[in-house]
Amino acid sequence: MRIVVTGGAGFIGSHFVRQALTGAYEALVDAEVVVVDKLTYAGNEANLAEVATSPRLRFVRGDICDAALVNDLLRGADQVVHFAAESHVDRSIAGAEEFVRTNVLGTHTLLEAAAEAEVAKFVHVSTDEVYGSIDRGSWTEHEPLDPNSPYSASKASSDLLARAFYRTHGLPVCVTRCANNYGPYQHPEKAIPRFITNLMDGEPVPLYGDGANVRDWLHVEDHCRGVALVADRGLAGEVYNIGGGTELANRELTERILALLGADWSMVRKVPDRKGHDRRYSLDITKISGELGYRPAVSLEEGLADTVKWYAGRRDWWEPLKVSR
Repeated sequence: MRIVVTGGAGFIGSHFVRQALTGAYEALVDAEVVVVDKLTYAGNEANLAEVATSPRLRFVRGDICDAALVNDLLRGADQVVHFAAESHVDRSIAGAEEFVRTNVLGTHTLLEAAAEAEVAKFVHVSTDEVYGSIDRGSWTEHEPLDPNSPYSASKASSDLLARAFYRTHGLPVCVTRCANNYGPYQHPEKAIPRFITNLMDGEPVPLYGDGANVRDWLHVEDHCRGVALVADRGLAGEVYNIGGGTELANRELTERILALLGADWSMVRKVPDRKGHDRRYSLDITKISGELGYRPAVSLEEGLADTVKWYAGRRDWWEPLKVSR
């Protein structure tokens, strides 16, 4: 089997690749893995260092908007797992053009090439943010899309393109929508690694607004295991929510990180709320649990503690990223 992983040098994609090449996913034990990554600020070949010598890994530096390159890479591929995306909400508010280019046009380029190559499975990795905000209850996969940021709007657009290629061209596409990810190798612009690394450097952490915005937290290991299940046994044309099962207000998350780093609220700096900040996200994972046997295995308590330990031991990885931010 030959699988093409887009964005495979990024935070989530690289975890999937490392797991795939070290035997974590039974269906991919013998698979050849082709990684294509543009290596923007969020992509880093160092994320693949653990598996760089694997004879089953091929790395290609390239842009998913490059139709000639994508057509060549997908020729003969059995699966595509599409992680590549611009994903930072604040950056999308400051300027949305690159988000539209990569997330919408890049996904379209991949879908066109996959249809032409008759790829057997295309997994489009998306986000719970396409649903918007929910006051109570949890989103099922049948909820209408109601994105509120340029980032989530670009992902919703790509979700709809993926569905259209299934309905129009018969491309066997699955869409996954995940909760907020965290874990090793996450760029320090994101909330959890930013808070951890700031506190390690004796710097205050920024807390948006009243800190009452609620997110469902999902360890990257659980997310990638869910994606692997969908790639193996997900039904074409279906959407699968992948959640972590732990909802916390941002203020509660901040308290947990402060405690792990031995800090107190004097290290918290209140900042104006993000524009259009969604109040609450919550995913119903009944479908993927019932159909594919998915369950989140990493508790937030364990996952946060392990993540703090990882960043404490990997200043060589994150310090240069903070300097260049």
